[in-house]
Amino acid sequence: MLRYGVLASGELGRICLEGLIKSQHINFIFTDSKSAGIEELATANNIPCLTGKPNGKAKEFLAAFTTDVILSVNYLFIVDGDILSHPAKYAINFHGSLLPKYRGRTPHVWAIINNEKETGVTAHLMTKGCDEGDIILQQKIEITSSDTGAELLAKFNSTYPELINKVIFQIENNAVTPVPQDNSKATFFGKRTPEDGLIDWNWQRERIYNWVRAQAKPYPGAFTNYKGNKITIHKISFSDAGFDYTDPNGKILSTRPLTVKTPNGAVILEEIENEIPVTKGDILNV
Repeated sequence: MLRYGVLASGELGRICLEGLIKSQHINFIFTDSKSAGIEELATANNIPCLTGKPNGKAKEFLAAFTTDVILSVNYLFIVDGDILSHPAKYAINFHGSLLPKYRGRTPHVWAIINNEKETGVTAHLMTKGCDEGDIILQQKIEITSSDTGAELLAKFNSTYPELINKVIFQIENNAVTPVPQDNSKATFFGKRTPEDGLIDWNWQRERIYNWVRAQAKPYPGAFTNYKGNKITIHKISFSDAGFDYTDPNGKILSTRPLTVKTPNGAVILEEIENEIPVTKGDILNV
């Protein structure tokens, strides 16, 4: 039986790790301090676990293991050369986009923001470059017009394990045939923070709609400002309310329901986390 090492973080990493422990020989686990569920799995199954940034600690830790394959799932930290050079066969990452599109962080959120109709998961060889390694397999996922970032992530909970099993089948049958990525088609999107959720009311309302659903709870949410107060918005819909095109974007057209002007139509703020009294005719983000 092949010997695997697993790098995993978060709930997605825990779900995938749980399946791997049941079917494969896992030598070791790397995770982060916030992924308590992964540490618990390691403890319960007597698997050595390195928690926290691996920099400076990986080489000594890995010296105790002979490993054929490393699998990385939603791992929080940058993987350095000591880890990449450790396995005898492959170091493979599973990335939540159809590479070479959407390299980088939170690709599923960016895909919704950019109105993509599909995304997926890519298994690729790990290199020192960010999500640049040769592609082993990909699996597509539909993005519906109502999917939120969290709902799309939930789809990953079944797609990732399916793809991992397919890749393991290829490894065990010596059928891995990596294909180089077309770098001319690559796109890269960076890490998002809660502060990045500010709505620009000068955007077309379709972009605002995608912006809101991509970051809806349990994510921090898109937001706007009103007289020094932050209003977090988790759901909007389109309205046929009338307006004068010369009015400023972000103008409150109605308070019940709370309706706001954009360049190409009005939107209703359907779900607000911290609702405060507002006045018709006032401007948001002013």
